[in-house]
Amino acid sequence: MAGVDARSPAQEMFAADEASRRLGIELLEHGPGAAVLRMTVTPAMVNGHGIAHGGYVFLLADTAFACACNSHGPVTVAAGADVVFVAPAHEGDVLTAHAEERVRYGRSGVCDVTVRRGDEVVAEFRGRSRSVRGPAGEPGADMTKESR
Repeated sequence: MAGVDARSPAQEMFAADEASRRLGIELLEHGPGAAVLRMTVTPAMVNGHGIAHGGYVFLLADTAFACACNSHGPVTVAAGADVVFVAPAHEGDVLTAHAEERVRYGRSGVCDVTVRRGDEVVAEFRGRSRSVRGPAGEPGADMTKESR
């Protein structure tokens, strides 16, 4: 995988992802069909049980999934995703999401993401992707508001 200094579709997409960046998510590594991202659990991310809200753990995994499946260039979106929460995360925990594309077939794909705190698995995520066609009907054409 390349460092974040390399110019890539995943890096460009992440730079435009204000939601993820505002939560402090960092793109550490990216390459063809793969990405590694990091997020620290803040007090605002903790739920009423004193643990990280599952939505934030899912969001970290989903962002890693997006970087991995957009690494090839065509605009690719989630067609669906599932998550299994294995262990709770707490305020101050540094979570790392490792995404790896398992298969691409036609305009579809499957990508697995493991979210860890150190060596401990916190969640397992599986995303299903779909490359979209832009206004001109070409795979990977930029998706504009008018074409959504």
